Amino acid sequence: MSNIDLDNMPSMEELLSGAATTKANTIQENTIVKGTIAEKKETGILLDVGGKAESFIDRSDLKDFDTLNVGDVLDVYVERVEGENSAPQVSVKKAEAQRAWDDIVSNHVEGSIIKGKVVSRVKGGLIVDVGVEAFLPGSQVDIGAVHDLDVFVGQEMDFKLIKINTERKNVVLSRREILEEARDSQRAKLLDELEVGQIRKGIVKNITDFGAFVDLNGMDGLLHITDMSWSRVTDPHTIVHKDQEIEVMILEVNKERKRVSLGLKQKEGNPWDTVEVKYPANSRVHGKVVNVMPYGAFVELEEGIEGLIHVTEMSWTKKVNKAGDMLNVGDEVDAVVLNVNKEDRKISLGLRQAQSNPWELIKEKYPHGTRIKGKVRNMTGYGAFVQIQDDIDGMIHVSDMSWTRKINHPSEVLQKGQVVEAVILDVDVENQRISLSMKKLTDDPWQNIQDKYKVGDTVSGKITKLASFGAFVELDGGIDGLIHISELSDDRVNRVKDVVEIGQTVTAKVKNISTDERRIGLTMKSGNAPAATFEERPTAGATFSSEPASGLGGLGAAFDAALDAKQENDSMEVNGTEEK
Repeated sequence: MSNIDLDNMPSMEELLSGAATTKANTIQENTIVKGTIAEKKETGILLDVGGKAESFIDRSDLKDFDTLNVGDVLDVYVERVEGENSAPQVSVKKAEAQRAWDDIVSNHVEGSIIKGKVVSRVKGGLIVDVGVEAFLPGSQVDIGAVHDLDVFVGQEMDFKLIKINTERKNVVLSRREILEEARDSQRAKLLDELEVGQIRKGIVKNITDFGAFVDLNGMDGLLHITDMSWSRVTDPHTIVHKDQEIEVMILEVNKERKRVSLGLKQKEGNPWDTVEVKYPANSRVHGKVVNVMPYGAFVELEEGIEGLIHVTEMSWTKKVNKAGDMLNVGDEVDAVVLNVNKEDRKISLGLRQAQSNPWELIKEKYPHGTRIKGKVRNMTGYGAFVQIQDDIDGMIHVSDMSWTRKINHPSEVLQKGQVVEAVILDVDVENQRISLSMKKLTDDPWQNIQDKYKVGDTVSGKITKLASFGAFVELDGGIDGLIHISELSDDRVNRVKDVVEIGQTVTAKVKNISTDERRIGLTMKSGNAPAATFEERPTAGATFSSEPASGLGGLGAAFDAALDAKQENDSMEVNGTEEK
């Protein structure tokens, strides 16, 4: 047997008259109707709006839930005539919103004034409660640009209705138009009165990152951050505060654009007017570091006067990549004035110039020819840097490492951290460079080679390197001689290692000498006569040619190829590769 709701059944009279049907039919969607509270629960209320069943309204949809009682009448918005359980789906909040919208449409027109409260900030502007939520574009908030819209949230003020869209139920407001209309007449009068150079009183109305807007009792003028003080100002709040009364100088009046520029520092004398007298070039100064950038540090010498210490002027010996590696904000330093540019308001300072130049002391301490010992601190492809003292290094170029060897890379003869001895070649104070030499620790063995070796002399030495074209022999004094493969034996030789091996001591005869090209050709043939006499300086196109077939007649080309191959092999051995 189905449950029958006897309480909600229509009476016989209602059934006969059709009243119940008429009452249900009066409820229409998207309309506002009145309903009576039939029951109040912990979670909400049951509201009789004349439907088939009572509508449930959650307490979260009711502003004054605690004060509501059974029998109270509420206006609700009908969303659906039959929702869950056949009861109408209604909303109190939507009813309130509809009533507010109807009030806007009925009592206001575009261009009228309405009071509202800014409730939140959204992208592009603000949301204002004027009974309904209206949009206030950022460009319509104030007369000037506003960079922080959050300061208006929570404020109540008047707005002008500039657009009402009944179809989309949108309202667009403007506060700027009200302000402009209210101040136009007073601004025009004030613009006529203002003159450049005048001192005026004003109230600080708004502070931004770039300055402050000051109300001159009729219009706002901009006090830019650069016109607040002769000193560096990073935050305008450190100079002025909101609602503060200040005296400012009128710097510029633009009647066409209706803008006024103000100055605070201009009321005082400009410290740059006498900067050249106070801080002449080469004078010593003392100041505090107020800002550090990668390229340098700014030092405040007095209020309004700063100088820049560039990274290149911070140390005599260190290569400073970032100013922060040497100085920090708040450091007090002594410096020397390098240059003063009054027009551009720039002072160049030197930190290192306030100290003795170590390079001048080095030049006095280590004259040309002085022998030094130092540790190899770094190597490049062209040389090795050796510590002389503290942070000062000298460089040994690869060409100054050996009289007898062609060094392609310093790692062939040196290692990082190795202590080496060298000779001072030159100290360049201006460019801060010291040139060193290892080979000049000894005399050049080629200087008097003609006194030690002559063509036809018998010499002995140790085999140091084998190549496909011959063998290198280390002679007395570290000089290398080359025995071409064709000069290793009276018999034909197919492979060099078939005749000699590395470390073997051999006896040979000097067959060719070139001092300019630093070459000695040797032969191990038993009956071979000298191919050429001692040559001081070969002429263009000259060759050592008495036996072209021997391979030593054109010794220059052969020796070049041999030396290049030898140096290449040396370099390979340094990197851990051996000739098999």
